[in-house]
Amino acid sequence: MCLSPLVTTPVSPPVSPTWRDRSMTVLRRVSVNGVELNVALAGKGPAVLLLHGFPHTWELWTDVMAGLSERYQVIAPDLRGFGASTRAKTGYDAGSLADDAAALLETLGAGPAAVVGIDAGTPPALLLALRRPGLVRRLVVMESLLGRLPGAESFLAGGAPWWFGFHAVPGLAETVLEGNEARYLDWFLDTGTLGDGVRPAVRDAFVRAYTGREALRCAFSYYRALPVSATQIERAFDTARLTVPTMAVGSHPVGAALERQLRPFADDLTGHLVEDCGHIIPLHRPDALLALLHPFLKD
Repeated sequence: MCLSPLVTTPVSPPVSPTWRDRSMTVLRRVSVNGVELNVALAGKGPAVLLLHGFPHTWELWTDVMAGLSERYQVIAPDLRGFGASTRAKTGYDAGSLADDAAALLETLGAGPAAVVGIDAGTPPALLLALRRPGLVRRLVVMESLLGRLPGAESFLAGGAPWWFGFHAVPGLAETVLEGNEARYLDWFLDTGTLGDGVRPAVRDAFVRAYTGREALRCAFSYYRALPVSATQIERAFDTARLTVPTMAVGSHPVGAALERQLRPFADDLTGHLVEDCGHIIPLHRPDALLALLHPFLKD
């Protein structure tokens, strides 16, 4: 759970140049910006790009992909350093991740796309829409905070979530957590679903993806780049407005804070709250999310 104020042990399934599961999702290796991204692809039609957060991989979107793939070409990468994508030394700021996303769409010939980001995937989704509006036809952002933008004061009244500081200290969290990754991730998965947890197969895939010192280092590099990402967002809004139709979706704990942050900068913004739902909306309440996505993504 990054909330965004943010290799190579393979995840399950093992990655080969092309892999296909029973649901007709294909995994491909795609080279962009000096790294290889592990990318899940499903369906045909207008492109929808899905950007995950912490501590997730593309498999966060399994249910959402199944619900969208009859109408859309769904593209769900592991972000750089996460899952089975290259464990890069640098490039975890939102601007670099946005460049990865733009290069991915261009390489696949898939733009303009609807772009959906949650948690750590929200800042790069936003910067992609601000910097490359020709590549983004609609934007959906969920359960994240955008740097130092006004609007999140009530959420942050008691201070930032405890893990922000823990993850931000270089070398600390990976040293403490190595060997205890499963128990640590279980806390985020249980908290992010209000105690319901996630399916064992998905949980085990996440644990494998975040096990080992290098996997942890990459995950926490996102947090260590947050000050840079915050500055990038502020500078982007100094020179541009969010012109693409945008939907902000909140649940617990972020709620409407993200919508409030975006409201002064967006020309076409709608906001929704998913009731009785934890932070990990695509796994906890996928049907409720799909009920919002289908009418919004439709041209």
